[in-house]
Order: sequence, then structure tokens, then C-alpha cells
Amino acid sequence: MPINSFDNYPMSWKPSIDRTHKPIYKVLARQLQQDILNGVLLPGTRLPSQRELADFLDLNLSTVSKAFKMCELKGLLSAAVGSGTFVSYGAVSNAYLLEDTKPKHLIEMGATLPDNASYEPLLLQLRSMLQEPDYEKWFGYGRSGENLWQKDAALKLIRRSGLETTVDRILLANGGQNAIAATLASLCKPGDRIGADPHTYPGLKTAAAMLSIQIVPIKSENDVMSPTALEYACKNDDIKGIYLIPDYHNPTASMMPAENRKRIAAVAQKYNQFIIEDASYSLLCEKPLPAVASFAPEQAIYIASLSKSIAPGLRLAYVAVPSAFKEPIAKALYNLNVSVPPLFAELAARTIVSNQFESLIEGHREQAIRRNQIVNRYLADYTCLGVDTGIFRWLLLPGKITGAEFETLAARQGVQVYAADRFVVGNSSPERAVRISVCAPETLEELEEGLTIIQSLLQELTL
Repeated sequence: MPINSFDNYPMSWKPSIDRTHKPIYKVLARQLQQDILNGVLLPGTRLPSQRELADFLDLNLSTVSKAFKMCELKGLLSAAVGSGTFVSYGAVSNAYLLEDTKPKHLIEMGATLPDNASYEPLLLQLRSMLQEPDYEKWFGYGRSGENLWQKDAALKLIRRSGLETTVDRILLANGGQNAIAATLASLCKPGDRIGADPHTYPGLKTAAAMLSIQIVPIKSENDVMSPTALEYACKNDDIKGIYLIPDYHNPTASMMPAENRKRIAAVAQKYNQFIIEDASYSLLCEKPLPAVASFAPEQAIYIASLSKSIAPGLRLAYVAVPSAFKEPIAKALYNLNVSVPPLFAELAARTIVSNQFESLIEGHREQAIRRNQIVNRYLADYTCLGVDTGIFRWLLLPGKITGAEFETLAARQGVQVYAADRFVVGNSSPERAVRISVCAPETLEELEEGLTIIQSLLQELTL
């Protein structure tokens, strides 16, 4: 029997469980999951303490602890030291941002796509490769040691992004998401915790959930990760590493100052934390700042992806890896992929070595500036964060409307944007904001049409 009476006792959750099914901790975890997904427990709800719940249900404390742990590993709950356990804000959000098919009757301003100006130059390069007498080699297995010059090309691109490294540290992955998943799989085990910004790349969230790794939100200061908050998490939250997007952060479009990068690196070194530095957007910067990895070369896994800087279908990323991590990450990449397609690896390397990539990046930058000027004209009366070379913006919403509500309203009017709720981590409260992709609309006319709709919705909110 429960020790205390709960007749008039306020509790945010009073579950009723079927004790005929075993084990009980799985029954309780399943009930908790259902109540979260069905909206009985809303994101941000503080759950009763495990001891309270054990008393209420007349269960052993360890049974409740196991149930909570199961739900934490699924990303449904977030525990904060000294504050309790909360329903994660990201528990019910859709983390898969790229739909199976392009949304019908919607202007795409959600997915972060660069413009398509690079497609024709890549096609010409590809045709040239396929006309060579030994073209068959592009369709076999690629072996990492056979084409070291491709790693020399990687060094050139990474140097352009703001990091000096060496060829012996370079690994190839099938895109940035693949590199993130392989790094987590090799350096973490189920139940481990890593730190990230309160709003972060959804691909990190899906990879962590797949591997039962928990993401701890690290508080921001001046819109970037706070070194002080990171040090607190290292001391109190039992994190093993951190994930960063220092250049043009996705989704908030913030840029981490060089001093913050240095301080973040120093904290990681002090507490022996690995750093996953996602440099997907670094090449959008005309003059990139020094990479965080340049201040902590033995802690940081630096991922330079080509999907945002050259073309999204070019699924290739160059990964600069500290020697201590190289073997486990290389094994994880092999087990996930076997190899990177030789066709992609060669196409990317030739594009970089020929200096063609400089003109492609410059072309993307010019197109982004042209499009952002249009955004600035339509959204001049609102807070729309980001720089003119970026491919997305972070729109802070007026009034009391949430990002999720605005996303729904915009979709009804024919525009796809992504709410802050899709990017939020743990028990962080989502900003009342949406991410707007500047380069995803196929034409400038389509961009203007989408912005007209967004502007009209914003005007209605401020009436």
C-alpha cells in the first residue's frame, strides 16, 4: 500500500497501469510514452519525482527509475540536475525535415537547400569523367588508401573553411549526417550524454535517438553556446562530448565569435570532452573565422560537408579526426557504408583541385545575397536574424503565436517553413520563431510569392 494518501495531492501525472503484464517497468514506460504522444502530458511538464511516483503506484523505486531511463533514452524525457525530470520539448516534434516527396502546392521555404547554379558545371565535369577509357573504376568499391590525392583535395577545402590539418587525419563519409552518426556510434555507448545548443540540427537528434544517446542543452549567451554553461554541464551533467555549428548555426543563423571558440575549446580540453564541429555552413562565409578545432586539435572531429556549399546531392563529407579517434571512427564509417562511392569522391576532388569550387561557392554566395536582399525588403519590420550570404534566416515572431502555430498557418496559405519546435533539445523551451529557407524556392518570383504570404501573416499578428 502507498505510504501516503494521494486523494487530494497535486501531481502532474497519476498513471494507472495494468499489473497483469510484466515486467512492470516496461508497462510504466509504455504508458508514459503513450501519454506524451497523445498529449496527456505536454512538452515542458515537470513529472512527479521518482520517489513520489513509486509511492503513488506502490512500486519499488528501481522500477520507476528503469521506466524513466527507458523514456530518457528515447528522447521523451529530459532530466536536469537539481530541477527534476521534464517532458522534452522535442518529444513530439517531427525531426525529419526532408519529406519523402516535395510538398505539393507548397512553396518550399523549409528545407535548407542552396540554389541550383552548380548543377550544370558538375554535370560537365561528370561527363568528362565518364568519357575516360577507365571509367569503370568509378563504379567499383572505393578504397581509402588508393587515391590519396583526394585527401589532398580535402585539405584544400578544409583550409578554405578555416582549419589547418594533415592528410593522415582525413576520413571520407557519405555526407555530414553520416559522419555525425559514425562519430556518435564510435565514441559513445547507449545512455551516454552529449551537450548541444538548445536549438540544434535535427539530424543530430535523430542520430542520437537511434543510438540511445541523450542530448543535454547547453545554455546560450549572446545567441551562442556559453563557455560557462558548458563548464557547468561538464561538472554536473555527466556529458561526454559536445556538438557545435559555430559558423552560421542551424537553425538560429548565429556566428560564434573567435573568443568564444577559444574558450569552448579550452573547456573541452580541461574536461577531456570530444567536440563534433559541424562545418556544413563554413564555406558560406567569405572570410571564415578559425575553427574551434584549431584551438583543440586533439579533441575535435571537424566535419566539412559539400551538400550546402556545392550541391545537396553530392553526398560527401571530409572529416578531420584526431589520431586518438581515427581508428574507431574509420571502423564505424566502414560498418555504416563499406565505402564512399568513388564517383562522388572523384567528382568532388576534381572540382576542388581545379579551383572550380571557388567559382561555385562564389556563385552560391552571390545568389544568396540577391535573395536575402529580397527577404530584407519584405521583412524589414520584423526581427529576421542571419547574414546576407546565408541560405536561411531565423524569424522571431511577434505577439504570442508559437513557431508550431505559425508553421501550420503558413502551410495553410501555401508556404512551408520550419518551427523552432523541430530543433529544440531536451527541456529547453522553443523560441517563438521559424526558420525560413532563402534559397529553396526555385525562382526569385517564387521566393517573393512566399515572402508575400509570410509578410501578410505577420501583419495580421500585429494588428
